[in-house]
Amino acid sequence: MDSTTDEWELCNDDGFIYKRKKRRLDDPPAPQLPDPEAEDRERRDRKRKALLNLKTHYQKEIDHWDFLSNTLRALQDNTHLKRHQDFREMESFLGSASKLDQDTQVGCGSLVDDLLLQAEAQEAIIHDVSNLCDVAEAMCNAQEEWVTQSLVDLPVWASPRELMASLCDE
Repeated sequence: MDSTTDEWELCNDDGFIYKRKKRRLDDPPAPQLPDPEAEDRERRDRKRKALLNLKTHYQKEIDHWDFLSNTLRALQDNTHLKRHQDFREMESFLGSASKLDQDTQVGCGSLVDDLLLQAEAQEAIIHDVSNLCDVAEAMCNAQEEWVTQSLVDLPVWASPRELMASLCDE
């Protein structure tokens, strides 16, 4: 036999068979098993760090959603206020236009002004709805990004050691 084959031995560890180098008598003794209390402390520390990371991640996400919600609320308030102002302007314009129409004009010029005012009000409403759509799209993109990131962060994609560590912690 070869001298290199004499240095190896087969080991059977609960059905898991592997080869390892033979130990010599002059080899240093194997290190003692770690303290169970120390392992518990390390496991608790790892869990605490993981929870702190989750807290930080979710706090950032909550802040982002708060910002988007406040922006949407402000746009809605601005749209509501603008519609109310446009309606008041329309009423006052129609009231003064009808008075003018009755007093001096035939009504052709006031009808054009009325239609022009309506078109401007509709343009403002379309602009505000477009802004609301942009905010809704940003919220949807953020949600999609969060779902994708949560799938990427699963321990299945981690290194084998990290996967085993996360499975052993539970």
